[in-house]
Amino acid sequence: MNILVTGASKGIGRVIAEDLISCGNVFVTGRNEAALNELSAAGVCVCDLSKNPDVLCDFIKQNDIDVLVNNAGEYVYGGIDTMSDDVVSKIYSTNLIAPTKLISSAVPYMKSKNWGRIVNIGSISGVMGEAYASLYSASKAGLLGLTKALALELAEFNITVNTINPGWVETDLGLGSISDSDFSKEEIVECIPQKRFVEPIEVARLVKYLISDDARGITGQGINLCAGLSVGI
Repeated sequence: MNILVTGASKGIGRVIAEDLISCGNVFVTGRNEAALNELSAAGVCVCDLSKNPDVLCDFIKQNDIDVLVNNAGEYVYGGIDTMSDDVVSKIYSTNLIAPTKLISSAVPYMKSKNWGRIVNIGSISGVMGEAYASLYSASKAGLLGLTKALALELAEFNITVNTINPGWVETDLGLGSISDSDFSKEEIVECIPQKRFVEPIEVARLVKYLISDDARGITGQGINLCAGLSVGI
């Protein structure tokens, strides 16, 4: 397998990349070249998906990627009336438009091989909605719609498409979003049924399962990995 993990320089993406090295040739991309070079990757592509995803599209075509993990994402907290045009463009470009373009670039090779795996990293905010994170929620909800439609479109080619929706995850991004909000970590944990944040390795292991042949019957699904957050109160 030739696997590409986006947003692999830190957080969930980095752990996914490290965990998938045992599965095949792992290629990584992100904005931090030094951090990417620390990984034992088969190839590195330094790219800002909010500005120039075409660089990565070319990289995908050159390296015959048959497993695509769309992990890179942007988060912003604030009222909708405070969002500038630049912020709107950056959120949607990174979280929805770039994954669409990357999938489009990867699918021709997957079809020629009659096999492929696409795993998108969404968010529980795209399932439930999150006040003061409307752009983020909307972009991740769009990713779920893309997943369902593409699962139908690509099923006959033995290509599966799924989205993992993490809840609060113990990463710099997750902890940083707390500092932007009106709540403390303790208050957030109290609202999570399992009273804990999800660990990045849990997301990585689910990705590993979804790209395996054992999961070949799972497609078009949004899987909530959120310590019970989506169930309700």
